[in-house]
Amino acid sequence: MTRCLLVSPRFPEFSYWNYREVCELFGARYPAAPLGLVTVAALLPQEWEIRLLDLNVREMDPALVEWADIVMTGGMIPQQRSLLALIEFCHARGKRVVVGGQDPTSQPDVYAAADYLVLDEGEMTIPKFLADLNAGATHGTYRAEEKPDVTQSPTPRFDLLELRKYLHVGIQFSRGCPFNCEFCDIIELYGRKPRTKTSRQVLRELDCLHRLGYKGHVDFVDDNFIGNKKSVMAFLPELLTWSRERGFPFYFSTEASLNLADDPKLLAMMEAVDFRYVFVGIETPDKDLLIRTQKKQNTRGSIVESVHRLHRHGMVVTAGFIVGFDGETRGAAEAIVECVEAAGIPMAMVGLLTALPKTQLTRRLAREGRLAEGYAIQRPGDADQATSGLNFTPSRPGAEILEDYASIVRRLYCPERYFGRVLTLARQLRRRPKQLGSTRGRWTEITALGAVIWRLGFGRGTAWHFWRTLLGTLVTRPQNFEAAVHLMALLLHFRKHTLFVLERLARNIARLNAEAEAGSSDPAAPGVVRTVSGRQASLGPSLTGFPG
Repeated sequence: MTRCLLVSPRFPEFSYWNYREVCELFGARYPAAPLGLVTVAALLPQEWEIRLLDLNVREMDPALVEWADIVMTGGMIPQQRSLLALIEFCHARGKRVVVGGQDPTSQPDVYAAADYLVLDEGEMTIPKFLADLNAGATHGTYRAEEKPDVTQSPTPRFDLLELRKYLHVGIQFSRGCPFNCEFCDIIELYGRKPRTKTSRQVLRELDCLHRLGYKGHVDFVDDNFIGNKKSVMAFLPELLTWSRERGFPFYFSTEASLNLADDPKLLAMMEAVDFRYVFVGIETPDKDLLIRTQKKQNTRGSIVESVHRLHRHGMVVTAGFIVGFDGETRGAAEAIVECVEAAGIPMAMVGLLTALPKTQLTRRLAREGRLAEGYAIQRPGDADQATSGLNFTPSRPGAEILEDYASIVRRLYCPERYFGRVLTLARQLRRRPKQLGSTRGRWTEITALGAVIWRLGFGRGTAWHFWRTLLGTLVTRPQNFEAAVHLMALLLHFRKHTLFVLERLARNIARLNAEAEAGSSDPAAPGVVRTVSGRQASLGPSLTGFPG
């Protein structure tokens, strides 16, 4: 019997999505469970003995590594340093290491120290690896040009997870996205023709979670849940029937393109099954920049009105914005702040444009000689695209971009503006919640509420705004009280995250200004601040090879 240890590398502490402090208030340790690894576990031989170690909820346990015959791991760019350290740690103990996932697939040379590189999508490459392993191979790299039929994907091994340690658990309905955004690597990794599981498959996965006693928040980790709208429309009525028969054990979140707001029937169906959160990539309110970066789907109507429409159907919008596009002007900062405020988006994930290893943007920048050396290597102190800087020479001065970015972050996450947006949202939100409990129980929610009131309701700089928002919600939309409290609690994370971001930006701005004054001979120096990027999971882990 082969003893296999699956290890999920740690995400950086100051990542925008790593709100561990808030998780602990609600009885969890980390926001999202490592879906990719438990899917990999289901692709391994049934006779193997498998254990899972998630370094985001537990410390490294050397005894588990000693127990294993083989260690399997993987991840995204924000996990790069943790993943490389893990390979070294395991090798020092004489263990073979198998690596896959989004970052190793995009830049395998960085992970050359691994014994086996199982890249691309695991359904295609894991069988090749297993065949070689059985034949005695001690090293190998496994790739696949073709995309797997996801209707044949197994139910993830949710039983390996410590479910109570996560705020939400992910499942996957589809892979791929029909759009063609220049900066996005999803279409490079998974293709532009979304592949969907069958309704029966997804319901079987939900049944598995239900049998394990889990209830509460389930996240559809798809990069665009509505990429194949026909399949989604066929699936949602079956999900509604399944949920009704079981008393609505789950509520849902996902990521979708903004054109979701244009389909009243689809919105009504998502509302009926209790979708409560949706991440939308807005990127910029500037239509010319959206067209230039090939995100034309966001130019078809009013961004603000689209967000309001989603709110009116019970879904809190979390939105992504990007600073640093070619052709951007000094007015970009003001335009983003105005858009966020007018739309009432509390959680605005604003990042700096980053050239990911496998994108149209990166290939263009390479042709133009604008990529920084080691542009996709994670440097000490890097976390994600919200915390460091650009990894290429932008079209306007880098220091100017960073100053604009600092201005956006400073304004959006000051308590007055943040709580103001929570209140705006609470007044817009038309939510009819059906799922009323969680795995951790109601007592945990009550103690969390007490902690939030103590820390924000009596905190310097937050007390007045907190009570104004709380009472305003109770008077105008008492049914949104829970949503408002959860969003206000997140300021505990965003406040700390913002201070970290501003400190990093100040150092980078000072360095760029000093280089400009010194007349640096490096042609990239005036605009380059090195960083790396990658979406966390955000709302959900990737499923390339075996990601984190």
